[in-house]
Amino acid sequence: MGRKTADRRYAVWLSDPSFAAAEIARGIGYGAVVLDIEHGAFDLADLERFIPFARALGMEVLAKVLGPERGPIQQALDFGADAVVVPHVENAAHAKAVTAFAKFPPLGDRSFAGGRTTGYGGFTDEWVREQDTRTRCLPMIEDAGAIEEIAEILALDTVDGVFVGPSDLSLRRERGAYARTDGDFADLARIAEAAAAAGKPWVLPAWSQAEKEFAARHGADQLALIMQHGALAAGFAAPFEQMAAIDAEVRP
Repeated sequence: MGRKTADRRYAVWLSDPSFAAAEIARGIGYGAVVLDIEHGAFDLADLERFIPFARALGMEVLAKVLGPERGPIQQALDFGADAVVVPHVENAAHAKAVTAFAKFPPLGDRSFAGGRTTGYGGFTDEWVREQDTRTRCLPMIEDAGAIEEIAEILALDTVDGVFVGPSDLSLRRERGAYARTDGDFADLARIAEAAAAAGKPWVLPAWSQAEKEFAARHGADQLALIMQHGALAAGFAAPFEQMAAIDAEVRP
């Protein structure tokens, strides 16, 4: 049976460079992958190999970089990522400074490196414009200051949309551990409304049915539907629980 058509709206979240996981997800129909470089087990050599592999499968690559700094942002783009997801953006002023590293002058302050993205050759003004247009910079909205200044962040020319970090946002908004409360969904609605007003996309990691339904109703551009560790846990648990039920029936 052939692979299903890739749907870029739906991403799988990977915490390590599992080639098999990417191939399985692509075969199911996932059209995007979020690489959790910040909290996962990716090093530069992994990224140099895994990003072009995922793109060759026909998947968009969203690289959640190590931190809001020049080096991690530029490296992910130089390796060929379609988007950089920038964690821990504090406010609009911070967003202006760090998202500039994802766009070339005069729009931003990205440094040029001849390599994969240039076909290992030189570059032209047209290439610069294409890079600035095609590659996306998505600051994460996971700090209290960032959601308070969401409109100003979305108004930046170096920002192509936003990526929500619900767990950190709940902690930093003093609601405690993320529990999908009314306050959590009020913040998500605020972000979705600001993105719609700015005419820019927003992206959500949506593990639960409630989050998936919310994102569908509020026009999320992309969703991370499941994370690698959660998928493994669910996959390991199902046959274990099935066998436990069989044992309970056949053994006195």
